Amino acid sequence: MEALVSYLNSIIWSSALIYLCLGTGLYFSLRTRFLQLRHFRHMIKLMFEGRSSDAGVSSFQALAISLSGRVGTGNIAGVATAIAIGGPGAVFWMWTVAFFGASTAYVEATLAQIYKEKDDNGNYRGGPAYYIEKAMKQKWYAWTFAVATIVAMGFCLPGIQSNSIVAAVETAWSVPAKFTAGFLAIGLALIIIGGVKRIAHFAQVAVPLMALGYIAISLVVVVINIDMVPAVFKLIVSSAFGLDAGYGAIIGLAVQWGVKRGVYSNEAGQGSGPHPAAAAEVSHPVKQGLVQAFSVYIDTLLICSATAFMILLTGMYNVENADGGFLYEGMPNAVAGPAYVQAAFDTILPGFGSSILAIALLFFAFTTIVAYYYIAETNVMYINRKVHRPWLANLLKLLVLTSVVYGGIKSADLAWALGDVGVGIMAWLNIVAIIILQKPAMLALKDYESQLDDGLDPVFDPVKAGIENADFWVKK
Repeated sequence: MEALVSYLNSIIWSSALIYLCLGTGLYFSLRTRFLQLRHFRHMIKLMFEGRSSDAGVSSFQALAISLSGRVGTGNIAGVATAIAIGGPGAVFWMWTVAFFGASTAYVEATLAQIYKEKDDNGNYRGGPAYYIEKAMKQKWYAWTFAVATIVAMGFCLPGIQSNSIVAAVETAWSVPAKFTAGFLAIGLALIIIGGVKRIAHFAQVAVPLMALGYIAISLVVVVINIDMVPAVFKLIVSSAFGLDAGYGAIIGLAVQWGVKRGVYSNEAGQGSGPHPAAAAEVSHPVKQGLVQAFSVYIDTLLICSATAFMILLTGMYNVENADGGFLYEGMPNAVAGPAYVQAAFDTILPGFGSSILAIALLFFAFTTIVAYYYIAETNVMYINRKVHRPWLANLLKLLVLTSVVYGGIKSADLAWALGDVGVGIMAWLNIVAIIILQKPAMLALKDYESQLDDGLDPVFDPVKAGIENADFWVKK
């Protein structure tokens, strides 16, 4: 099983996907004239604008659902693994893919808003499957994405989050894996039965609390080691381009793992972010597109950076070489992954590192599993639009709960490998689609900025903007 999954990963995560992620972000940044910089302050304002309705959630709730999917074990274990294999330079490439990826997140989220619709329960639904069918008019492609997302979000990815929680809890408090996995499954069942509104209310409380708490702890580490910050910045940049002799041989790994873990963490281009973006109640699609662009900053430039700086400032890391040994002698002999972060925590609260990490991972990873379910459910709703298949929704619930239990008791290597396959397939399908379908997102941006320049609160009229098949927005 592991050999097959590793082989699939070598194909999916070839250099072609690495360059596609970076290249697409750069291209959209140029096309939008770097909206991630021009509209930075406006993004922050939009986060707190608007209210939820019977059909949709507020911009902030949609952002919270999106962040709960982005902010997970990838922000802790993923960053640590990227540093272990790609060296400190991997952090620079995570920043790079996040900066350019903000424009990619804008495009996919705006498309999701433009082509959203109401489901049978009166809730807003949208995402790549919806805009592929309506804008590209390729139903087979839309179904392919929907099925791939159900498998990825319903089975491949939840196991990673569960595995990290179980491992951290077992290390911290010696709780057997099967008990923790069972507890997670019960807690998840109670939330997902309540539907999108319960997920939104849960996410808007849990996500800000966990993110702010984690950043606060990391700032303490930074303050304690403030004199080392310039040297760490220099190390990250020099090793990113192979300027540091010790890391010159692994510059390719720095790029590969920085982009790979960056995409896994911030999800720009992956196609998961558009699902909660479509659920937002806004007057213009671009509003939520800009909010989703800002979420990439929160995830990578804040939370992933917090993890990276804790590890690098405290020196609690090793970097592997091709032979499985370490590049430098005398570095702390920590195991790659969450143990790096645990060791960093121990520098400020000796003896409590395991417990802090376990609590952080419990919040980060559990909210991510909830978001995965919502995204998979949206694609089930897409498949069920014409022919109602109630058994499919029940099967999804069973699949997610099984993945949580199974992933919690299986090896971490297999869990991460399955997750990488899921992320990679979704990214390939979605990035190709948004490159083809970019025009409506660009027309919407032009329309939005024109209304802003006239001092208006932008309201979307697809006919006036020159966008077809945006049936939801057409005035009846």
